[in-house]
Amino acid sequence: MQHRNTIRLAASATAVIAAALSLTACGPGGGDGAGETSSPAPASAAPSHGASAPATQNPGPAASSASSGSGSSGGGTATSSGAASPSPASATSAATTPQCTLSAVKATAYQAANRPVGTGTGAAIVEFTNVSAHACALHGHPTVAAAGNGSPQHNIPLTVTPTGTASSVRLAPGGKAWVKLTFHQVQGEGDGYCKSGAKPAVYPTLVVGLPGSGAHQVALTDGEFAECDNTVTATAVTSVKPA
Repeated sequence: MQHRNTIRLAASATAVIAAALSLTACGPGGGDGAGETSSPAPASAAPSHGASAPATQNPGPAASSASSGSGSSGGGTATSSGAASPSPASATSAATTPQCTLSAVKATAYQAANRPVGTGTGAAIVEFTNVSAHACALHGHPTVAAAGNGSPQHNIPLTVTPTGTASSVRLAPGGKAWVKLTFHQVQGEGDGYCKSGAKPAVYPTLVVGLPGSGAHQVALTDGEFAECDNTVTATAVTSVKPA
């Protein structure tokens, strides 16, 4: 009898242990390793999502700075584009200045300091002054003629050898420009002589013409034009006063 009770107790204990094991296997903590690893994932994802939402609604200083910089770049492009557009009337050059008319220019002449050795005129400077109220331009090499009997209508053209590069010279009101004329010099004393054997010529005035600006009759402030061979070398109009 006692032996049967012992068997029943053992069977009951076995049943209790089996039930406990069964409950443990079915509980929430049961499962394999993969289930334990994946279960925290939703918990970690939730805080990440929650942190990103405020960042979108309230951008930090870096985001605001980047946004502001983008706007500044656009403004800079517009400003730069506007500044790069030159004004068509920003400068006035001799090339766009109208030619001086005959009445706008006063011409005078005097002997040059640097001239060939001899007793004649040798070389002369012709000075042009803008006497108008507006800027104008002179350019080119001059024509030169000896005025017969002092009359510009009855003159003897001289053969001109041009020197230097011709360019426009802009004259403001009162501004000046010059050309230098160098002659075949008269040699000797008295009436002198020409190295070529020709007879020297003396003229009280010359007629000096400039392209587009008319012909100007000039007399020396200190003598007359004495030269040989009716030949002259002439510079182009220049803004630098020659010697």
